[in-house]
Amino acid sequence: MNFTDTHCHLADPALRENLTHILTAAREAGVGRFIVPATRPQDWQDVADLAQRSSENPLWGNIHIALGIHPWFSDDVSEPDFQRLEQALQARPTAWVGEIGLDFYDKTQTPPQRERQIQVFRHQLAIAQTLHRRVIIHNLKATADIATAVKQTGFTQGGIVHAFSGSAEEARVLTKLGFKIGIGSLLLNPNARKIRETLKTLNDNDFVLETDSPFMLKNEINTPANIRQIAAIAAEIRGVAVEEIAEATERNVEMLLAAEKVV
Repeated sequence: MNFTDTHCHLADPALRENLTHILTAAREAGVGRFIVPATRPQDWQDVADLAQRSSENPLWGNIHIALGIHPWFSDDVSEPDFQRLEQALQARPTAWVGEIGLDFYDKTQTPPQRERQIQVFRHQLAIAQTLHRRVIIHNLKATADIATAVKQTGFTQGGIVHAFSGSAEEARVLTKLGFKIGIGSLLLNPNARKIRETLKTLNDNDFVLETDSPFMLKNEINTPANIRQIAAIAAEIRGVAVEEIAEATERNVEMLLAAEKVV
């Protein structure tokens, strides 16, 4: 079985310092392809360097990257950052745009802070649409606003809504807009019941697997090798063999990556 970790922060210091060992362990678990997002301008080069190093070292597997500005850093963004992003993407024709999106989890956020997130998100959607790139979307308590932004910007390139934790109804809103649902490390928490119920309702072509390494686990560093366990839990929830999960999710990743061949 082959797997892809569609969301892992391999450039994060928690992983980067031991990356060869981590990728070897992933390969032994059947995980040979990785999609690595950036979060802000300061880490774009680090993420881009990973793709270059993987092309020089086959033992690392296939690393695909995304460059973008995470909603947590929206207040720090200036117009030149968007120009730099577009230039960086133009220099890397296979890079996606990400990690972008909206995070409205913090109830103390002011309306201007939320509006700033929306502006930064919309601007990056516009860049992705112009350059025909997929996106990786961070979504916390913001499905309706994400759907509105996608529709209003005319974004049609699709991508992944990562680390999904919402309801089946929210998932349907997003899949109708052309997004795959990122099913990840929440499945490792037996108390995360909502995502388990949502996973039961998804069609085979609606979801992909991810870890969000090195995050999401308490008191330990998450790594891409955990995709194998996530897949096994997903198979149990959906009442199918883990081989079917591997086949379906790899087919979905291939569909998303196929756009790179025609850009």
